[in-house]
Amino acid sequence: MIIDSHCHLDFTNIYNQLDDIVDRAKDNDVNYLLTICTTLKSFEIIKLIINKYKNIYGTFGIHPHETKDHDHVNKKFICDIKKKYSKIIGIGETGLDFYYENSEKKVQKKSFIEHIYAAQELNVPLIVHSRNAETETYEILKSENKNFNLKILLHCFTGSYNFAKKLLDIGCHISVSGIITFKNSNELSETVSNIPLNKLLVETDSPYLAPAPHRGKSNEPSYIVHTIEKLSSIKKTTKENIILNTTNNFKKLFQI
Repeated sequence: MIIDSHCHLDFTNIYNQLDDIVDRAKDNDVNYLLTICTTLKSFEIIKLIINKYKNIYGTFGIHPHETKDHDHVNKKFICDIKKKYSKIIGIGETGLDFYYENSEKKVQKKSFIEHIYAAQELNVPLIVHSRNAETETYEILKSENKNFNLKILLHCFTGSYNFAKKLLDIGCHISVSGIITFKNSNELSETVSNIPLNKLLVETDSPYLAPAPHRGKSNEPSYIVHTIEKLSSIKKTTKENIILNTTNNFKKLFQI
């Protein structure tokens, strides 16, 4: 059994054919999916999805790109929403993205911290997005993790080995995507090879980042098998061992 720990099933090109996509996932032994919230609008669709499909869970959070339009989303707001829906099992995605900086840095940081406070109060995993913001992401997570045992998942990891090591030192889990199958991913593959298997999860980030041999197409959960195959090569172990460990890691982290 495989779990796609991060996908966006509310996106139109996936949602409009979701029955078929879920069936193809099951055909490839991808039996559970976690669909990730990015805006209040996306959450409205996520609620429909998790009510319809028994094998799909969801999260609530505001993507760093969108924080400028969601300044009212604070700890209380997040906690109140999470408490209404039992199949919402994580907070995020949240974090920092200084590559595009669609929202001001200070606005992103404020939102990130509010999400952290909510995850602390609810005792659920925090799904973190970080791009071109390794130092700031780590400093915030380390500072807020001092007096709490935060459950942290750094999604779609593409960072440096130094960043990975620091994250592991504060107890983070790390998720890898189809990027590890790309031809120019040698440095990332080397970093992933040094991440303990008991800290790794797998994801598609659908509809983005389709792995080889599907590059250029819209990604979907069934394609995660290619990421698993590449990860087994990187870790020098069997696909079955990768599946067993990443699935168990997800279940322990998200308590399902």
